[in-house]
Amino acid sequence: VRKPRIMVTVRTVTSHFRYLRVFSPPAGAVSSSMSRIVRVEIGANPPPRLDKALARDVPEEAHLSRSRLARLLAEGGVSQGGVVVTDVRARVSEGDVFQIEVEEAATVETQPEDIPLAIVYEDADLVVVDKPAGMVVHPAPGSPGGTLVNALLHHFGGELSGVGGEKRPGIVHRIDKDTSGLLVVAKSDAAHHGLAQQFAAHTIERRYLAICHGAPDVGDPRLKGVPGVSFEPGAVIKITTMLARHKTDRQRQAVLFQGGRHAVTRLRVLETFGRHAALLDCRLETGRTHQIRVHAAHIGHALIGDPVYGGRRKLPANVPGAEAVKAFERQALHAASLGFFHPVSGETMAFESPLPE
Repeated sequence: VRKPRIMVTVRTVTSHFRYLRVFSPPAGAVSSSMSRIVRVEIGANPPPRLDKALARDVPEEAHLSRSRLARLLAEGGVSQGGVVVTDVRARVSEGDVFQIEVEEAATVETQPEDIPLAIVYEDADLVVVDKPAGMVVHPAPGSPGGTLVNALLHHFGGELSGVGGEKRPGIVHRIDKDTSGLLVVAKSDAAHHGLAQQFAAHTIERRYLAICHGAPDVGDPRLKGVPGVSFEPGAVIKITTMLARHKTDRQRQAVLFQGGRHAVTRLRVLETFGRHAALLDCRLETGRTHQIRVHAAHIGHALIGDPVYGGRRKLPANVPGAEAVKAFERQALHAASLGFFHPVSGETMAFESPLPE
């Protein structure tokens, strides 16, 4: 995908691309499976690591992002001379040939459901949806139905990108069940790969609105002493940490400074409500699970209503609005704006969603 205003270097790679059917279902079967073999020949002056070399030299028509290649390596989908290779740091040489077996998405078995959707934008390649709080994005254990995917399958008659697999067709990113706001969903495989590349490159513009406990102040000595916190012009609080699944509570994410995945959040106070709460503008540089919620709690300003990271914080009973806050049973977080380059046309796309009632 070529994006406007971005200079790219195109390099010719000698490679071959073929498909191999590995499973043919009997007549009347509900689902089928398909694999393709991608042949990658390493070019001149290869990067020192296998994963980077494959990402550089994989044929463009294979539509394999670097993150997808990393998963295929870990799952044993890459081989050389019939021997499976899983070491991402393995050294490679010019002329080395690797085979990548890519399992295509199975025929979708998730059932379409007639659930109302707030469609913000739609064309032949993608759709932007304003998701309500309380809706899960894709089926998972405990949420087999009633999801955004079920609703989209009904809306589009089952025609969504199959790249995400049978449980996540078209899903390029997600927001938590109890977070409201904007998502982009791919209808074509080309759109799916193009959007995935933009998310991986952190070029997607994502802005959230949140209401937190307390009022963050860039002049607060306590805040200045929090690990991972720095400040930028415009009273922006930048939080840079690693995030990983909590060791004892699998439903939580934990802040780390060694190991885990790099995470950067920028917060700016838009409005304060005394010293008890504040409306935040939140911008994601990375998009990790629960990132805003974890980072807000890390700096001592957990989001109002957050059942996982908010602890048992309450507003004093004599504060106006305390009862409304007490009755608010979800994290006060809303995906308010979304911007990206259209993965097929290259057009700049920007969408906004007002705060729900």
